[in-house]
Formats: sequence, C-alpha cells, structure tokens
Amino acid sequence: MRVVLVQFTPWDKLYAFDPADFAVKIGEAVIVTTEFGTELAKVAEIVDWSEEQIKEVGELRPIDRLANKEDREVLASNNNKKSKEEAINYCHKLIKRHDLEMKLVECFFSFDDRRLTFAFIADGRVDFRNLVKELTKHFQRAVRLHQLGVRDEAKVAGDIGSCGYRLCCGSYLKKLGNVSSDLAEGQQVAHRGAERLSGICGRLKCCLAYEAELYDELAKKLPPVGTRVKTKHGRGEVVGWHILRGSVDVKIDPEKEGDKPIIAEVPIK
Repeated sequence: MRVVLVQFTPWDKLYAFDPADFAVKIGEAVIVTTEFGTELAKVAEIVDWSEEQIKEVGELRPIDRLANKEDREVLASNNNKKSKEEAINYCHKLIKRHDLEMKLVECFFSFDDRRLTFAFIADGRVDFRNLVKELTKHFQRAVRLHQLGVRDEAKVAGDIGSCGYRLCCGSYLKKLGNVSSDLAEGQQVAHRGAERLSGICGRLKCCLAYEAELYDELAKKLPPVGTRVKTKHGRGEVVGWHILRGSVDVKIDPEKEGDKPIIAEVPIK
C-alpha cells in the first residue's frame, strides 16, 4: 500500500498517512487531521508498506487535502518571529524559576493555533509538569514539551560543516541515522581521533554512514584477519587490511627459528 510520511516540524518524527486519491509529491504541504486537531504537514517520504507494517501503526488517517497558499500563510502568521520570541523568552523565565536543567531550542504554534510545542535538550529526564501547567495557563493553549537529541539541535540550528557545505541534517537528510564507532573502525579512520570525526553536534559525523555499504562490500573480498595465506614472500598470517587498496598485511613466517618476521602488504586479486 502506498503510504505518505509527513513531518509537522523539522525536528519532529515522521508520521504515516493514507494519501487517499491525492497525487502528492515529496516536499509538498498537506492538511491532515490528527488526534489533537488539524495540522499542516510537509511530505517527507512516499513509501510502499506491507500489511504487516500498516498493522504495526494501526489504521492510517487519510490526507484531507493539499495545502494552498492561504494555508501556508496562516501557519507562517502563527509562527511569526515576534510570537515565537515572546513564547521562548517567557518559557526561559519559567525554566530558570523552576531551576530545570534543560536547554530550550525552538517552539512551534500549530496550524489551528490551539497547541504550542516547545523543543528542548537535556542530559536526562526532566520533571516539567509544573512548567507545562504554567505555560498552558499563560498561553491558553495545549502545551507539549518535546525532548530532542543533540543531533536534532544541530539540525534545527543549522550551520556549515567542516566540508564547507550546509549540514546534511539541516538540508536534505530526512532521517538522522544511528552512527556508531563501528563505522569508523570499519572504514579504518578511527585513528584520526574524535575531533576530526565529530560534527558540530559533538557526535560522530553522519557522513560516516554514506560509504558504509561500499566498505562492507569491499571487505567481503578480503580474507579474514588470522587466515593463513600463501604469498610470493612465503606463507604467513593475515594481520591487517587496507580495504580501499584491496590488499592485506601478512606476517610472513620466518625461514629460520629466531629470525625476525616481516610484514608484507599483499594485493588481493
């Protein structure tokens, strides 16, 4: 079944909807009805889901209609610079008053102007129940606090990466991947150090995931470390890889007892 994944804010997760009879395209704005009310959302992905995948999320709500210019103007008016600055400044004061260990990143007024969402980052769990009560009373709207990760903060703030281009997460990257140290090890760049491998967010760069599949494919062509092989230098044991060069380091067996073993780089055909 054709499914449309939409996003209400740049830092929110993706939500699945039934496109109904609308020929939607990625990047288009649509109007949808959620359990909280009417929202304007941006189409992030169009996918084909199996019945099992749909069962996991439950019955899909249909898209109401395509958004028009007036709809976008309404959302922009709700989220004008002055309104957002006032909301953020007031929330900052309450956070300080309640002595909460959290950093406010962004706020967002819903399309129907009945809800207000504050995005924040924190090292752990934060008891913000009293904060929500005061915000609800002040703004006379339903208030939601949404905790982000440090990668999400970089995506919202936007910046220039070490490559000289806009951050991938703030431009075209729709999903923030799970970038682990295993990728750095697999691409043999872990020795470069955390500073060179970390992005502005302080975490491993998302671009480590781009070539992971290629490295995995190339690595399959190399004999595992510890394998005994025969080379022009003699027999020996594989002790290391050079994935991009398509070669391995082989510890050659010494000809005589007591001789110092040599390490030879051997290409793999």
